[in-house]
Amino acid sequence: MSSKRFKKTKRDDQIVIDEKTGQLYIGNKDLRLLMLRPIDLIEFSEFAGTNAEDIILWVGKTIAKYFVEKLFPGENLSQEDLSTKKEVIISILETFENLGYGIMSSVFKQKEIYINVEDSIIAEERENIMAKNVCILYLGIFTGILEQLEIDADGEEIACVLLGDENCVYKFSLLTEEFSQDDIDQDEEAHISDFLKSL
Repeated sequence: MSSKRFKKTKRDDQIVIDEKTGQLYIGNKDLRLLMLRPIDLIEFSEFAGTNAEDIILWVGKTIAKYFVEKLFPGENLSQEDLSTKKEVIISILETFENLGYGIMSSVFKQKEIYINVEDSIIAEERENIMAKNVCILYLGIFTGILEQLEIDADGEEIACVLLGDENCVYKFSLLTEEFSQDDIDQDEEAHISDFLKSL
């Protein structure tokens, strides 16, 4: 059964400014923010060449590591049960949503996790195939979150607004563990049920 100890409010994700340094932070945590325009990522491959995808995945994983460490300082989350890890994943996704990464929802099945991103930061770039770099960044972030929790999973993007889909959807197949019946989402919320119907 879920512990609910990682529940938070929107206030926890409020952005505050350190007037002395001009640095942005989340809430009262030592979590510094960097503002990056999607176009910077989109154009990144022009500079990085053939290694761009690997670099962007690595950047996403690095962002995830930083967020997990700062949002849960001193917590050994890898030792938690899957039920608690589910709670942590949802909490982190809420933080990214509150930071403007899009409306994020998740569905947990026995051996899969689905993450749906509605109104992604690439929604305005539907005609630009180079915006795929942003999708790769998202995949890196979500993969990095699971890696920090030591959840062994293979991830892929299975739907994308750049390919005409309504939202971007990421699927993670668990390789060694599975969620208990209590943690499986039985009644999907309206805004995430549609993307599961096609799976």
